[in-house]
Amino acid sequence: MLIVLDNHENDRATARLLETFSDAPLTFVITARRCLLAGVLIFPVTAPLVMLGKSAFPRVAKLTRLLRFNPLALDIADGIVESGAETVATLASTLRKRGVDRVVPIEHEDDVPEVALLVEWAWKRLSPETRRMLALLAHVEGDHVDASSLARLARVKRKPEQALAPLLLYRLIQEPAAGRFTLHAVVRHAVKRRTTISHAAVFEHYVSLLEQHPERLLVEQSHLFAAMDHASRTHDLQAMLRVEELIRTLDAEPEERAGVSER
Repeated sequence: MLIVLDNHENDRATARLLETFSDAPLTFVITARRCLLAGVLIFPVTAPLVMLGKSAFPRVAKLTRLLRFNPLALDIADGIVESGAETVATLASTLRKRGVDRVVPIEHEDDVPEVALLVEWAWKRLSPETRRMLALLAHVEGDHVDASSLARLARVKRKPEQALAPLLLYRLIQEPAAGRFTLHAVVRHAVKRRTTISHAAVFEHYVSLLEQHPERLLVEQSHLFAAMDHASRTHDLQAMLRVEELIRTLDAEPEERAGVSER
C-alpha cells in the first residue's frame, strides 16, 4: 500500500508514525519543505529548472531571480502579465519598490513575501465582491468550496462568475476539482492577514446544506469536520448535536440518509 502524507510539519509525530508501521508492508511518501528525520531517504525536489538557472515561465523569465525561483509566485506573475494588467518591467518595478528583494524575517514557511506582494498587487484591483470571495476561501476550513456555496457565503448575488473571473485570471485560486475552488497555503496566509469572515455563517451554511442534502456528505465531508471543530471551539451544545447527527449518516445506507433529510 502507498500512503502519501502531504505537507509534513511535525518531525516528532511523523517519526512515531513511521516507527509504528516500520514492519508493515507500506510505502510512505512524505512531502516537506525541510526534513529533520533520520532513517528515511531524502529526495530533494526543487522549483522547475532552478538548478539550471532557467525559468519554467518564459513570459516572466526576467522575474525569475527577483521572485527567487518560487513557482507559485512566478505562476501568479505570469497570470498578471498574460492578463495585460502589467508588463514584466512595470511589475518588476512595483515589486522592487515594495521591497521584494529585501532580506527580512518571516513568520513561518507559508509567509512568503514575494507571493504576499503579488497578492497585495491584486487586492488593490479587485472588486469588493471578489475580495469577499478571496477572503472566504482564505478562512474557510474545509478542503475546497463549490461555486454556489462560494457565491452565497461571500454575499455575491449577481453574476458571481464575473466576481470569480479575476481570481482565475491572476491565478490566485486553484481548482482541484471541476467547479470547486481553494487557495494555496501561501496565498491563504497572505489573504488571511488582511481579512475576517463569519465562521458562524459558514457553520450554518454547511450544516443546513448537509441536513437537507445528506447525499452530499462525501464531497462536503471536510466542511462537516470543520463544523465539528467550530462547535467545539464555541462550546455550542446544540451545534455539536446537529453535527453529531450528520456524522452518524456517513456510514448510513442511502435509505437512512433520505430519512435524515426528511426529518
